[in-house]
Amino acid sequence: MKLQGNVAVVTGASSGIGKTIATTFARNGAKIAICDIDMDGAGKVAKELEAAGAEAMAVEMDVTDEAAVNRGVDQVAERFGRIDTMVSNAGIQIVHPIEEFPYAAFRKLVSIHLDGSFLLTKACVKYMYPQKSGSLIYMGSVHSHEASALKSAYVAAKHGILGLARVMAKEGAKHGVRSNTICPGFVKTPLVEKQIPEQAESLGISEEDVVNQVMLGETVDKEFTTMQDVADVALFLASFETNALTGQSIVPSHGWYMA
Repeated sequence: MKLQGNVAVVTGASSGIGKTIATTFARNGAKIAICDIDMDGAGKVAKELEAAGAEAMAVEMDVTDEAAVNRGVDQVAERFGRIDTMVSNAGIQIVHPIEEFPYAAFRKLVSIHLDGSFLLTKACVKYMYPQKSGSLIYMGSVHSHEASALKSAYVAAKHGILGLARVMAKEGAKHGVRSNTICPGFVKTPLVEKQIPEQAESLGISEEDVVNQVMLGETVDKEFTTMQDVADVALFLASFETNALTGQSIVPSHGWYMA
């Protein structure tokens, strides 16, 4: 198995993309920490993975709270002995035209996405650097490269994550730690499904037009990226054996953005 013995910390892993990544890693031999603010959901996922024969644990983690992030990562290292892979996936979406965007909402989104990535990185490299190995995987977006209306906070945060990941490729190199960003196109998660009527109302168009013109208009085939597509890219990055692939942005987006 590609990740036999690998210890992976995945945030936002109680549902959606994070859960799919955690499940894919577990199927490939990894020991998984299901990190989430939703402990009921995290516990359920951990039990599902254990029932399937994997080693897993649920970890309560508010990624905007430095003490909580440090405590959670320390718990994982204490149980499994090391940290090999970090997947910074926790995130939310809030859409507003900027003139109506509450500053508190802007800060909340940026804090979860960008501050959370920073805090998780800082906590994980404490274990990766001494062992001279590790894979830092960040969940960016096509919006790490491209802008969309109504998403000033999200686009700003995702651009910031891309910059953080590139810095970590340089800082981590001497420690054998690689750093890469996955930048998916629209994935039909509950988060995206919630956006469809919101954007239809804000833009004054139909929900069908939001999907076909706004979300999938720049793809080559009008198809959503799947959660499994993203998880397979994460597996590739986690299992890549050398630092030849670092500082990169991989964009599973049906051709929306061609890097």
